Amino acid sequence: MLDFLALLFNSLIINPMINSLLFLYSLLGGQFWLAIILFTVLVKIITFPLNWQQIKSSRAMMDLQHSKAWQDMQKKYAKDKEKLAQATMAIYKEKGVSPFGSCLPTLIQFPVLIGLYQSITRVLTPAPLQLLDLTGLIYPFLSNVEKLIPVNPHFLWMNLGQPERLLIPGLAFGIPTLAILVVLSTYIQQKLIVMPGADASQAQMTQMMNLYMPLMFGYFVMSYSSGLGLYFFISNLLTIAQYALTGQVDWKNVLTLPSFGRTAAPARSSKK
Repeated sequence: MLDFLALLFNSLIINPMINSLLFLYSLLGGQFWLAIILFTVLVKIITFPLNWQQIKSSRAMMDLQHSKAWQDMQKKYAKDKEKLAQATMAIYKEKGVSPFGSCLPTLIQFPVLIGLYQSITRVLTPAPLQLLDLTGLIYPFLSNVEKLIPVNPHFLWMNLGQPERLLIPGLAFGIPTLAILVVLSTYIQQKLIVMPGADASQAQMTQMMNLYMPLMFGYFVMSYSSGLGLYFFISNLLTIAQYALTGQVDWKNVLTLPSFGRTAAPARSSKK
């Protein structure tokens, strides 16, 4: 069963990604970094409906949790957790809000990240046997691409097949500049899209996610190929741009630092 799932994953995700990257590489004059950037743009265009749904769900959830009906419900069933859970699901259904609407698009895109990592690793492999296996994965109508293998992995000071470090004369260690950029851009993206909850526990959970998600992606970039880090960074910039186009960006919220240990401020009532 596991072998079948692995074969299916390779056939539906990894192999198409490998061929797409190699095709773009052939069109862009043998510049693999450009192929990754253009591939990222294409992925963003394809997944735009998911990202847009995530933005709408987050905004709808925030508006609901700061509404008078939500606040009244929290007070009414504050001492009865079972009835509170039932009332919460009822108000979700009534308002047409999904509690998982902002998380599902992210989960769906995880196979894309796994497939991209596997694709970049296989395309940039220096091993002769793995290069031979790579040529066997190329679709017949792209047979001319075989002449471009092995691909050029270099971009600025980076080898896209290896973790990135910027070596500065006089320093005994390399600076993971790409990882730093990914951490910062992921943090901004999270602050823009993931809205804080109305109560203290939800607000604290959101703050923790806003902190740990950037660090997790930064760790991935420091540990794995910088080609994947380039994808993360460009993808984050495009997501931020998409959200900015909605005209709902609150940059003050982006600049607000986490405040662990403090309770969230109560929502303002619309009544005077």
